[in-house]
Amino acid sequence: MNIEKIVDSVLAGCVISREEALTLLNVENKSTDFYKILSVANRLTRQNFNNKAYIFAQIGINAEPCTKNCKFCSMGKDHYSMESKWRKDYKTVSQEVDKLIEANIDDLFLMTTADYPIDDFLAIAEKVKKKLPPTIKFVANIGDFDVNIALKLKQVGFTGVYHIHRLKEGIDTDIEPETRIKTLDAIVTAGLDLYYCVEPIGPEHSYQELMDEMMRARDYHVKVMAVMRRIPVPGTPLHDKGQITALELAKIAAVTRIVSLPSRAMNAHEVTPLTLLGGVNQLYAEVGANPRDNNSNTEKNRGVSVSAIKKLLSDVEYDI
Repeated sequence: MNIEKIVDSVLAGCVISREEALTLLNVENKSTDFYKILSVANRLTRQNFNNKAYIFAQIGINAEPCTKNCKFCSMGKDHYSMESKWRKDYKTVSQEVDKLIEANIDDLFLMTTADYPIDDFLAIAEKVKKKLPPTIKFVANIGDFDVNIALKLKQVGFTGVYHIHRLKEGIDTDIEPETRIKTLDAIVTAGLDLYYCVEPIGPEHSYQELMDEMMRARDYHVKVMAVMRRIPVPGTPLHDKGQITALELAKIAAVTRIVSLPSRAMNAHEVTPLTLLGGVNQLYAEVGANPRDNNSNTEKNRGVSVSAIKKLLSDVEYDI
């Protein structure tokens, strides 16, 4: 299939097919066509999003063994590999929120492990929401739930939820794929924004698998889309499978931007500057527990600060 024709079709505003998207993914990294794909995705984002960049921040509010045992996560119960265990109280979360508000973020995420008590989460979230200016969107990143919980999330002030059907769900996790889908549907039914991602991408995942999630995101009409490469965390079962390159992530991010058609922002995680040339206009700052880190205070290790993100986005001439 001719790359030039696909590129022209994208620039003409056409929605490309699965076959066309797979053709783009199979382009050789470092080839001329590779850079064409990045260029098209970059052009779409710059034009459609008015050159606007976004800074999201996430607070991991507990570091505890999780029964879902995701093989890529440092907090899986059977392979817990963080250096400590804790659960933040509201005072601690509040202080971190204040700093992030002062730093002028766009969206604030609160993240927990899947076993974290939902009532405790809602109690903290309700207080946090009262602190947030109306310009900051409020997003939950928690375990699976039904429509009733989705409505409670909305009631306490959440505007959206980060949730995905992960690659090899039910194989690399102790969660049934159907459970994840039911939660995705509950989020949409409750009228919350769905934040989606193709993740966690490793060298063993096929382009067909990646395409399934790109298409799922498009079907859900997501406003914010992302791709994430798996970090080989020491002590986790998937550590020895390794990591995809920054070039590969950039190509996947660009194709995902082209295929899924987010209406607000495109992210690639963890931060890799090259992806900012391939349609990515949003990055994450992280505080607290991070499933890709052995340090339970990721801001001291893998987590990137708001100021560092601002510099990255400014350096590629996005408007913040």
